[in-house]
Amino acid sequence: MVKAANPWLRTLLRAGKKQQRTVTRALTVLLAAPKPKPKPKSKPKPRTAPAKKAAPPVRASTVARTGPRVALAAPAPAVGKWLASHYSGRADRGAGALRRMSYWLYLPERAPGPAGWPLLVMLHGCDQSATLFAQGTRMNHWADKQGFAVLYPQQSISAHPHRCWKWYDRATQQGGGDVSLIVGIISKVMDGYPVDRSRVSICGISAGAGMANIVALNHPELFAALGMHSGPLYGAGHSMIGALGVMKHGASDRVDSAIAEVLLKRPGFPDMPTMLIHGEEDHVVRPVNQAQLTRQAMLLNRLPHGSPVTMASRDGTRRAHPYRVHDVYRGRTLMLRVAQIAELQHAWSGGDERLSFNSGAGPDASKMLLDFFSKQRRGTAA
Repeated sequence: MVKAANPWLRTLLRAGKKQQRTVTRALTVLLAAPKPKPKPKSKPKPRTAPAKKAAPPVRASTVARTGPRVALAAPAPAVGKWLASHYSGRADRGAGALRRMSYWLYLPERAPGPAGWPLLVMLHGCDQSATLFAQGTRMNHWADKQGFAVLYPQQSISAHPHRCWKWYDRATQQGGGDVSLIVGIISKVMDGYPVDRSRVSICGISAGAGMANIVALNHPELFAALGMHSGPLYGAGHSMIGALGVMKHGASDRVDSAIAEVLLKRPGFPDMPTMLIHGEEDHVVRPVNQAQLTRQAMLLNRLPHGSPVTMASRDGTRRAHPYRVHDVYRGRTLMLRVAQIAELQHAWSGGDERLSFNSGAGPDASKMLLDFFSKQRRGTAA
């Protein structure tokens, strides 16, 4: 393995290796079938009128409290257009039967500029839907402020019973599986709406982060930047059991070789500015994955030994966890931003905590990501 580019990265990787040696109970939250909840016994009540259909319950957050945190104030509802549609295409590089994938599209109230709206593609995690992901992250609110359109493809239950993107599948990592369907949706939206094709970014959480990475690595010509929140290492797993191993330990033997394969396949791979966000108390996709993704992003962007790194830290408040942000530069160009959030578990930072996989305490990951993406344009970085 090539030496790490700087002392900070070496420290990050050492911390990841230490976590790999820690023996804990195997975590199957993202892939295991949920246990059915026992139904409470209650006496039937007489009805005097036809019962109204109940609204779907709001799922409680899975994030454990570690202190007297106060949730971020809920932003005002986004006021743009919320559209639903679907795309039919063939997965596995055009082979096999036609498959249909639903998606939702948010168009901001602000009129598009001369080149169109910048577009953000958001991929949900396991046991989420596109609409719950949009609600939980509050991304549409921040996108409205910055004039972004936001696209939410949705994995089908027929493809995976928990709506998981198969980031661990070898064929998917090589560009098959759902990759062509997601790219087909992006192309359909770009053809149907005024989108700035030089300002398309892709992001996700957990399995969605892994899938966003795969789509960007196989179609880098489409994207100006990549974001991953609580995501797994690229290029490993290759089975459900293997995926659990990656989530728990990373895969040190695939950190460099997986990226070497990408660059060998495409020697002229363009720059891919990347932002990585991870909770330091994430026991589902452990932080060792962020350490190894950091290394992969540096290799992919050909960041040399001694690349300049700046660090900013914020103390915790009643509304936010303490966190650190490391920025890695090529010359004066920001290529990689790594946010490490203390106390945060496997959840979207600063989201709607009434929904699973969202932490009410900040920092607000949606705002952080859009601030990063707003500076990116394909071929350039701020």
